[in-house]
Amino acid sequence: MIVSFSAVVILGVIVFLLVKKGGLNMGHAIVCVLFGFFLAGSSAAPSIRDGVQGAVQLIKEIDF
Repeated sequence: MIVSFSAVVILGVIVFLLVKKGGLNMGHAIVCVLFGFFLAGSSAAPSIRDGVQGAVQLIKEIDF
């Protein structure tokens, strides 16, 4: 749950910065949000969630 919330915040900040500075149009941002919303309700959502959680676990194991 915490990883999911953190990912939402980070991705939200990235989208905001892309709209403001990167030339991403507000229409494109809305399409991206809607795509994510509908993707979350699809059968691919558990696989995506597992992949992201696996990547986070891999990053946590790296010693800097």
